[in-house]
Amino acid sequence: MPGGRLTQREREQIALGLADGLPYAEMARRLDRPTSTITREVMRNGGPTAYRADLAHHATERRARRRRRATPGQPDVSPLAHGRDAEAVREYEDMFADVFTRSGLPRMTARTLASLYTTDTGSLTAAELARRLQVSPASISKAITFLESQGLVRRERDERRHERYVVDDDVMYQSTMASARSTAHLGAIARQGVSVLGAGTPAAARLETIARFVEFVSESIARAADQAREVLHPKPERLPEDRA
Repeated sequence: MPGGRLTQREREQIALGLADGLPYAEMARRLDRPTSTITREVMRNGGPTAYRADLAHHATERRARRRRRATPGQPDVSPLAHGRDAEAVREYEDMFADVFTRSGLPRMTARTLASLYTTDTGSLTAAELARRLQVSPASISKAITFLESQGLVRRERDERRHERYVVDDDVMYQSTMASARSTAHLGAIARQGVSVLGAGTPAAARLETIARFVEFVSESIARAADQAREVLHPKPERLPEDRA
């Protein structure tokens, strides 16, 4: 079985296989590669509907150049921590960041968020993030400011009074609720347009449809977030003596 990185030709074969609707296992068999290699390649580069061989090849080259420029010995996670494969972790973080980038986050912000989500503690200082991502503290500060504005991280101080940036269950809940409120606001603005444009006109009818749609979606998101929080992260019940 061949080793090493995928070639341009292999990526072209993957793109053709996706276009033909072939399963990952079949593409792996034809290329004499592990199925996991094909799966990671596709998901890291746009998924089955957006994968392009040329873009995937260029992205891999960029990641390789970035790693060669990195200073050895600086990553804050030991290669042997929990028996993890350091290279696999880096590839996964790149893939995770790519997902955030495609959802609209700037690249540096996406890398920062992916790093926070893939730490065991769920929190890092600015200095730890800068070392981990091999970037300047100013880049981290800018990314964190944006993430805070979106409710995706929060700040807290540890026992040594160091400021840490945190992602946890509550951050995810609050971020989801903020998204629901933002969607609801769009519905409210659309409904205002009904009276401005005149009820019964085609434009007003269109805005009314938009308002109903986004209101339904925002209410569903908020309800699902509350239910998920209650089921997945229930608060511990207080004992009678605690209430007393």
